[in-house]
Amino acid sequence: MLSVVNDDGTTANGSSLIDEIVREGARRMLAAALEAEVNAYIAELADQRDERGRRLVVRNGYHQPRKVTTVAGAIEVRAPRVNDKRVDEATGERKRFSSAILPPWCRKSLKISEVLPLLYLHGLSSGDFVPGLEQFLGSSAGLSPATVTRLTQQWQADHAAFMDRDLAEVDYVYVWADGIHLNVRLEEAKACVLVLVGVRADGSKELVALKDGYRESGESWADLLRDCARRGMRAPVLAVGDGALGFWKALAEVFPASRHQRCWVHKTANVLNALPKSAQPGARKALQDIYNAEDRDLAVKAIKTFTQLYGAKFPKAVKKITDDEAELLAFYDFPAEHWIHLRTTNPIESTFATVRLRTKVTRGAGSRTAALAMVFKLVESAQQRWRAVNAPHLVALVRAGARFERGQLVERPATAAA
Repeated sequence: MLSVVNDDGTTANGSSLIDEIVREGARRMLAAALEAEVNAYIAELADQRDERGRRLVVRNGYHQPRKVTTVAGAIEVRAPRVNDKRVDEATGERKRFSSAILPPWCRKSLKISEVLPLLYLHGLSSGDFVPGLEQFLGSSAGLSPATVTRLTQQWQADHAAFMDRDLAEVDYVYVWADGIHLNVRLEEAKACVLVLVGVRADGSKELVALKDGYRESGESWADLLRDCARRGMRAPVLAVGDGALGFWKALAEVFPASRHQRCWVHKTANVLNALPKSAQPGARKALQDIYNAEDRDLAVKAIKTFTQLYGAKFPKAVKKITDDEAELLAFYDFPAEHWIHLRTTNPIESTFATVRLRTKVTRGAGSRTAALAMVFKLVESAQQRWRAVNAPHLVALVRAGARFERGQLVERPATAAA
């Protein structure tokens, strides 16, 4: 029954009236659903009778009341009880009714179980769960630090299963690769997390692999790529990464047919670091003219202009562009709608901004396995918000070997098609 509301909109126990209405409505709906479930179960087995004609499955009052934490808050539930006298012929044990809505072990809804690790991963300390959420949910049931401890063990199992899954049925046409350095204890001072994100043939983005490595070395990257190939991964058409030589060396070894695209964000930062601050604003605009050009020919002209403007005084800065010209302009051979995605490794960098926030709050995740599991669950959570590439229907054409000029699909001549 609802409490009388005070002048300030609260009830006698200090909670909001609207919250009590929601909780009471949830309680009544859950009770009705449990009653309907039990009634349907009994009606379905109404013909099951003993030798004296008595029903083997009947109602038997209610279980003891218990509180369940839901998104509507904590509500008290009295689940109906069933007396099932049937015997399993195979095992000789009594059969038992188990509610699919409210299992006997359930103390919180699945949604709450999903929220707890997300809150932990995004910065809420496990010790803050009870004071932080008790007032919001109306109960501290199922919110102990031990809950998160059990969840971290599950995250480790999830990450291990993810890194052992079959990749033969998935086709990643584009991939982004980056090595992310985090403030977590990964056994070695120079350890980092190697991340591979791919674009499937339907245009959606997906985490491909995530494991620890040492200084983004070629052998660390090669180990990751070999493992992906072993599990059936096809060579991507284009790989996007920064200037770390380890990845490109490993890619050439494991997937030699894949083309290379250097990240313009990393390259711009490297070039500007080789210039005095007074020259950096103008140089930044000149670099933007290269990767924002309408086509490859105009981009090449923009590189020549950049060379003329800065080559005499700052040859080292210009050399960083001219030496990698082919890899910097590779994206121009793909659909124009995809250029904005292929120029940089931003799909990884933007995601790991959240990862860095969490690892900063925790001041280290403990063991190597726990650290990787935490990073994996964060990326898995962020993956749900990743949007597909523009014009996703063109991704399959890229895999099929279609040719693009000035960002547009080149149709094959009729004679060639014949």
